[in-house]
Amino acid sequence: MPHPRRSVTLHDVAADAGVSLATASRVLGGSSRPVAPEYRDRVLAAAARLRYAADASARAMRTGSDALALVADDLTTPSIAIVVAAMERQARTRGAFVTVSATHCDPQRQLETIRQLRALRPRALVLTSGRIDADALSGRLLAELLAYQQSGGRVVIVGDTDLPFHSISFDNHRAAREIGRHIARTGHRRVAILAGEPEQAAISARTAGFIEGLGAETEVRVVHCEVSRQGGFKAAQGLVTDDLDAIMAANDLMAVGALSALRTAGVAVPADLSLTGFDDIGLAVNVTPRLTTVALPLAYAGMEAIRLALQDPGAVTHVKVEGQLMIRDSTRATA
Repeated sequence: MPHPRRSVTLHDVAADAGVSLATASRVLGGSSRPVAPEYRDRVLAAAARLRYAADASARAMRTGSDALALVADDLTTPSIAIVVAAMERQARTRGAFVTVSATHCDPQRQLETIRQLRALRPRALVLTSGRIDADALSGRLLAELLAYQQSGGRVVIVGDTDLPFHSISFDNHRAAREIGRHIARTGHRRVAILAGEPEQAAISARTAGFIEGLGAETEVRVVHCEVSRQGGFKAAQGLVTDDLDAIMAANDLMAVGALSALRTAGVAVPADLSLTGFDDIGLAVNVTPRLTTVALPLAYAGMEAIRLALQDPGAVTHVKVEGQLMIRDSTRATA
């Protein structure tokens, strides 16, 4: 049985050409340092003779790569999928590509992931999270990102942050306040809010905005649940016997789950009860009735993150984008 062929190394090329390892590395690694034509010809001839192929991953470790590393909380949500798809499209137009890692909102996992990615020297790190704080893990996360930046990398954050890096954030509170005002203006006075999990900063900001927009005259019940379609379904199941005239969900997935639970229980939307979501994912217009919701510019945020990641160094830029109220069929004015 034939033995597998041993990979030819840079050491082999240098020995065959009769030059130092450093000289062979300069010729084959694309160094800007000059090499005498005689030595360059000898190295190239030896490389061709030995069929040497440069190790791209090792070169990336030394010089960096065209990869942009995205570190996201949860890759299973439709809103993140929109952001990532926009990032990939924008990166391709610039000759770069995007790698993706999920950290499930865990700061320790964020730190470990960033440390592992730093070893591969991506051109930029893009973090998407509801909130990233400077004091997370006693400042270790910030220290890791600063070290990466000082070594030549670029950091961009999609989400709320007080870190000294480029950022694109969503004005969740303001947009939620607007949809809350709409529900109050249309006569709803007994409202339940599907508020997701309280540790998620973006969801919490939306809940606070809902409450402010609804005003003091509205009786509000806040229900925490899993931020998913199933979480919305279970939460709404527990509300069908309550005397409500509206349910407001902190994202569209929970709203779609709630819609299913209400339909199963024989509660008509919006004839018996109005329902709203947040994000304006594809499902929002593909359910019946179509969801009243807030449209966030998710694709724009993804494209802007890549633009900031690849632009020439300059002053740190903080971009805050606003949502747009989309009034559709799942809400109506009360009698």
